[in-house]
Amino acid sequence: MTAALQLLSPAREGAGKRALVTGIAGFTGRYVAEELRQAGYEVFGLASPGYEHDAATVAVDLTDRAAVAAAVQSLQPDVIVHLAAIAFVAHSDVEQIYRVNVVGTRNLLEAAAALPKKPQAVLLASSANIYGNADVEVIHEDVPAAPANDYAVSKLAMEYMARLWMDKLPIIMVRPFNYTGVGQAENFLLPKIVAHFKRREPRIELGNLQVWRDFSDVRVVAASYRHLLAAPGAAGQVFNVSSGKAYSLGEALEMMAAIAGYRIDVHVNPAFVRANEVVRLTGDNRRLQAVVGTIAPPPLQDTLRWMYEA
Repeated sequence: MTAALQLLSPAREGAGKRALVTGIAGFTGRYVAEELRQAGYEVFGLASPGYEHDAATVAVDLTDRAAVAAAVQSLQPDVIVHLAAIAFVAHSDVEQIYRVNVVGTRNLLEAAAALPKKPQAVLLASSANIYGNADVEVIHEDVPAAPANDYAVSKLAMEYMARLWMDKLPIIMVRPFNYTGVGQAENFLLPKIVAHFKRREPRIELGNLQVWRDFSDVRVVAASYRHLLAAPGAAGQVFNVSSGKAYSLGEALEMMAAIAGYRIDVHVNPAFVRANEVVRLTGDNRRLQAVVGTIAPPPLQDTLRWMYEA
């Protein structure tokens, strides 16, 4: 566990328990799996066919109902963390976004509910994108949803669908705001910026510069998920996972300039400007802290330096 991460002291709450992480081969999945292992869980995963797999990971297409049922039945998990999704807002195949994010999640919940021994916790990763351009400075969980793109609509639809299973499963819903870290793909904003500075490139093309985002460190997100799995009273609730502070794109560029020791020439490429861009996302994380304890995330500059030096 990194010293930059300050949550409640890790406990061995996972001793003797099996954890299933969907999307385990993805960016977040790798950090969540390691966090759970450190807490004593025996960790298994589901990953899309085509990814590299180890003995503890099953290759399965979430949209294949029978295959999902067979995989979950074979693993018999005590807790489930569902991360697998089409997570890139600008993903080109809109139909796939809905199939994976809604139907795939339903297949998983159906399989979990059919287990002879029900899981103790099922954590579903939604998204803060469901809030859209909320007319409040800091967004709490009761702010009405106003999704502004297909990805956000799919996540909101997933939440409504999951409510149909809350009488059968102890479901915990999380709405993570933006987060980043070592290993995130360059089609996401901060990894793209960091990669350009690492390569000492003189120029970068970006989209809308007038955006503010609440950026968390992926290690904080993974620790928050672990704590929620063991937290009494978390089931049936929705939690924002956020740092509580938004940074502008200009601030992030200034931080990277200080880390790398030079300024990059920024050009706005109209092709990268999204028509339905959410301008500001800042999350109220008080409900989360009331359950998992005080969150003292590392400053964004520390996370960027970690990524730059990796």
